[in-house]
Parts: sequence; structure tokens; C-alpha cells
Amino acid sequence: MSSSIQLLNPKAESLRREQALQVNITAAQGLQDVLSTNLGPKGTLKMLVDGAGNIKITKDGKVLLTEMQIQSPTAIMIARAAAAQDEITGDGTTTVVMLVGELLRQAERFLTEGIHPRVITDGFEVAREETLHFLNEFIYKPEEITREILLQVARSSLSTKISPELTDVLTPIVTDAVLNVKDPENNNLDLHMIEIMSMMTQTAKDTEFIKGLVLDHDRG
Repeated sequence: MSSSIQLLNPKAESLRREQALQVNITAAQGLQDVLSTNLGPKGTLKMLVDGAGNIKITKDGKVLLTEMQIQSPTAIMIARAAAAQDEITGDGTTTVVMLVGELLRQAERFLTEGIHPRVITDGFEVAREETLHFLNEFIYKPEEITREILLQVARSSLSTKISPELTDVLTPIVTDAVLNVKDPENNNLDLHMIEIMSMMTQTAKDTEFIKGLVLDHDRG
């Protein structure tokens, strides 16, 4: 096999099964270590500098995974899974990376004890089914969702991104913004009806919810 790889690409690296497994686990754990400090209200901010010298400070997992130059194929696959999570639910990017990294960390421990990989994957499948069963107990029907529930969801999401003081300001704003674009007949949401306008002379704590149109031009 090694010679075949060399014929296709003389610079290709050939790894045996144990080495390839360790490389994949290390890549997942490395990505987990980078994002683990972002999680929670007290998560640390990361400073990103692009090739042009522009600086971006964030602790949002989606931004970090998008901006980082990831080389490992395994880490790229995990980053894509996390990005898909963000596209569907709008949150949970860091959580996905943490979960995958921890699953592989535990899998490595069981592999060193001689457990067959198939047994471990079967265990993951059992855990997935139990997790889905547990989560299904908390599903709300559209008519059961109240403003208080939406406030809790918004607060949980915002508190992992911004300070507690700013979370208290933005939680009711984002909740009321979504409720105002909700179609009462079919419960559909057109989030494109919500616009965020940045005012350079104001701070984030001065954010207001305005139901209607905002014109930032002079009347003349």
C-alpha cells in the first residue's frame, strides 16, 4: 500500500492503523482544547489576525472555526459538523466540538484497554438513542411556547457569547424582535424581517428594540 501511495503522490505520508487512529484523536482533542476555553459566560476571548493585519476578537465558535486555517482532515470534518449545527439551530458550535473531542478521548481510553472499536461504536449508538429519548421529553408544541420560554432560550445562548450585563439588555430585545415577525396563522418566521443597525455613537448597552422603520438620514 505504501508504494501505491508514493506513486500517486511522492510526498504523501503513509500511516499504519494505530498511527492513523492516534493522529485523528489528537486532531479532535487539539480542536477541543482551542474551543474549550470559549464555553460559558466566563469564556475567554480569542484574537484573530488575518493576512492583512486586521484584528477580530471573538469567542464565538462559528467565527473561530471559519477563520482558523485547519489542516487536519479529521479536524476539518469536525468543523463542518459544527458549522452544520450552527446553520440548523443557530448555536451549539463549541458544544459540538467539545462533545466530539470528549467522545474520541474516551474511545482512546477504551481502545488501550483492548476493547474492539465495533463495541465502542455500538455503545455510541446506544448513547445517541438514549439522548434523543431524553431530549424528546422536553419538546414543546408551537402553541405551548411562551415568551418566558423564549426568554430562557435567548438568555442561555447569549450568556455564552457576551457579558451578563449585556445579556440582560439583549435578551428581551431579541425575543420581542422574533415574536413581532412571527406569523400567527402558521407560526412561520421570516428572520430577514429583523434588521440590526449599528450606531457608531452608541454602545452595545444602548441597544433598543424598535417596532417599525428606522431612518438614519436627515429629513432634509
